[in-house]
Amino acid sequence: MRRAVKIGLWVVALLAVAGLGIFFFVLPAQVEAALNGVLQPPPYAASRAAADLHRSIQVADLHADPLLWGRDLLERGTRGHVDIPRLDEGNVALQVFSVVSKSPSNLNIERNDDQSDDITLLAIGQRWPFRTWFSLKERALYQSQRLHRMAAASENKFMLIKTKRDLARFMQRRKAEPGIVAGLLAIEGAQVLEGDPANVDVLFDAGFRMMSVAHFFDNEMGGSAHGIEKGGLTESGREMIRRMEARRMIVDLSHGSATQLNDVLAMVTRPVVVSHTGVKGTCDNNRNLDDDQLRAIAAKGGLIGIGFWETAVCGTDATAIARAQRYVADLIGIDHLALGSDFDGSVATPFDATGLVLVTEALLGAGFSNGNVGKAMGGNQIRFLMENLPD
Repeated sequence: MRRAVKIGLWVVALLAVAGLGIFFFVLPAQVEAALNGVLQPPPYAASRAAADLHRSIQVADLHADPLLWGRDLLERGTRGHVDIPRLDEGNVALQVFSVVSKSPSNLNIERNDDQSDDITLLAIGQRWPFRTWFSLKERALYQSQRLHRMAAASENKFMLIKTKRDLARFMQRRKAEPGIVAGLLAIEGAQVLEGDPANVDVLFDAGFRMMSVAHFFDNEMGGSAHGIEKGGLTESGREMIRRMEARRMIVDLSHGSATQLNDVLAMVTRPVVVSHTGVKGTCDNNRNLDDDQLRAIAAKGGLIGIGFWETAVCGTDATAIARAQRYVADLIGIDHLALGSDFDGSVATPFDATGLVLVTEALLGAGFSNGNVGKAMGGNQIRFLMENLPD
């Protein structure tokens, strides 16, 4: 009891000292609206050819973070980018829902330490369970539980995918029920393991099927492109990768340092993804991948999910997204190209999930054939998951 009182006093002191804490506690919805802007509000208009093609293909996105914001995703939202009704309207068959557990203050793409964390304040402000306030693993488990509850309450309109069999069953159902949506759980940064690679099994059992080594800071498993040391895999990180491969959990290279990326590629025996990124060939900054990295990922059979935000593509419309996709397809082949929106990831995007038809139209404008548009928009992602999820 004495320890609980001390923790409670510490939280009160934190909120009193950090005015930002009070802001999160009182106005989490306003914070989400401010961080997850939509540059062009709906509705969205596209050409007849693009609209017809978009309705005929399977769309799948490798990265979105709506679980962080506390909304009921079964309800159509008035802020942010993603929920099940908007995914349905955007003809999204499958959405990867990534879990964020920690985010340093004053976040940037160059250099962040791990000494601060805005998610603690957000968790308190959104009244997450007490166990999540001081445990990154519990934050991941709580967000997984929320998505599972939504799936159970969806009257079979929303299905969580955990195996190849699940995905095959869903795709068969969707032929007769085009309005249903599938989700897959992922983790952004292995800090959720809390230093113990054995927690891979705990998270796998909770439904997670994809995880990156690092997010915006270095952790016990490996270096981040945005960290202080920007190192490679640690010994614990190598054990993490081995455990992930044993469970057929997909390794995500997003946010990884160059050394970490090379270390992972040198040891994996299965294809990897970069769930959300840009490329230096069209947008040269520390967040994005260079040509050698793209070729190395493709050589492993991997997928590159092109993001929608300005730092990823050096633009604020679907044309900039298509320009990056064109570059990837020309460099390493169409079969390695995917979508990685980063919807609801504390970024402004040109449109919300209902506007994905604009990407289809931009790809047509960039010279992609109908068949290759289908691959980039979702065909590659669904094929990859059918090949690499657990049986």
